[in-house]
Amino acid sequence: MTNSYLDAPRLSARRSRWGARDLGLISVFAALMAALTLVPAIPVGPLGVPITLQTLAVSLVALCLGGLRGTVSVLLYVVVGLAGVPVFAKFTGGLGVLAGPTAGYLLAFPLAALVAGSLATFILRRKRTAGMPWLFAAAMAGSILVTHPLGILGMSINGQIPWAQAVVVDLAYWPGDIIKNIIAALVAVMVFKAFPRMARREFDA
Repeated sequence: MTNSYLDAPRLSARRSRWGARDLGLISVFAALMAALTLVPAIPVGPLGVPITLQTLAVSLVALCLGGLRGTVSVLLYVVVGLAGVPVFAKFTGGLGVLAGPTAGYLLAFPLAALVAGSLATFILRRKRTAGMPWLFAAAMAGSILVTHPLGILGMSINGQIPWAQAVVVDLAYWPGDIIKNIIAALVAVMVFKAFPRMARREFDA
């Protein structure tokens, strides 16, 4: 006779283990982030920090993959870029970007994915159908709590401008981020309709 109580920990451990499908999704979404940098960046403000589709990609990866897998996927993208592969805006890469005004935004991406992805998973597990507004709220939380504060910090330090001026410069990116997070939420809803297991965070089955 099988003891379900004793089997539960083993079943839980099996579910928490990552398989080839998990790693494949992490790699595919990291490649998606790199592909979106092919869209020309638009320099804005006195420091020339560009408007890109990177933040759209971060939100989409986080909403689709959740906190842990989404963070690893975004982190993979950042590490590849810092290693020298030109996957960042304006086809740049290498450790030199950490001395530029965009450093704060780049370093914020994995943390923003963790926040947005964790909130999205929390929502998906407590609501039968998580609509676009809920997913949009999760994506915006990553932007508001992580991306913009660290981006402002990076511009202030590397751009050698006062904190208040960096805040003003950062305001130019808010309208675009709101639109990109709406798009990310809409795409995530479509992904979940096509692949319900992703909404249930059942990646390895």
